[in-house]
Amino acid sequence: MTRLLVLIMGALATVMFALIVLVIMPRTMLADIKAPEQLKPLSALEARGRQIYISNGCIYCHTQQVRDSNFTADVSKGLGNRPSVPADYVNDAPHLLGTMRTGPDLFNVGSRLPDQNWQLVHLYQPRALVPWSIMPAFPFLFEHKAKAGPNEKTLNLPPAYAPREGVVVVSKDAEAIVAYLLSLKHAYPAPGNDLTKEIAND
Repeated sequence: MTRLLVLIMGALATVMFALIVLVIMPRTMLADIKAPEQLKPLSALEARGRQIYISNGCIYCHTQQVRDSNFTADVSKGLGNRPSVPADYVNDAPHLLGTMRTGPDLFNVGSRLPDQNWQLVHLYQPRALVPWSIMPAFPFLFEHKAKAGPNEKTLNLPPAYAPREGVVVVSKDAEAIVAYLLSLKHAYPAPGNDLTKEIAND
């Protein structure tokens, strides 16, 4: 019985230690961080696109974090002009840092690839623009119609990927997710508080 009690107490102590070190302390340290002036809250359309991004599992293949130049080539690869810092994520709930880079990092995709039509075509069929891409196509976010309505946007596809008849119409969901991607711009200087400076320079 004594050994069982020691085991239970050890397990509880381990959980409490992890809770304090991994949850409570970081939350306390980051509680006072303010959003940079250049970081604008998402519009209603962009917020809707963020939810579609989450629901379609984009986070499983794409990160949203530029890592420190002392350890990686993220900045030299053009993924951003500086490492990301906590203040960049103040408006994110939940954050979408990601853990896998099967696809490229999207932290600054709105600055790197600001063409809306490029983003829409890439979403519809990635290999129409990047032949070696392994990203799945998302044609269900578009509609194939005989003719577009007066207020509908059609997709300008390369001939090899265009339908033989009719047009591909951009749905509100496709428009929203592209609006979210284009909002991902963190090219402003790293915020100036001490914590973010320390993280950016470590």
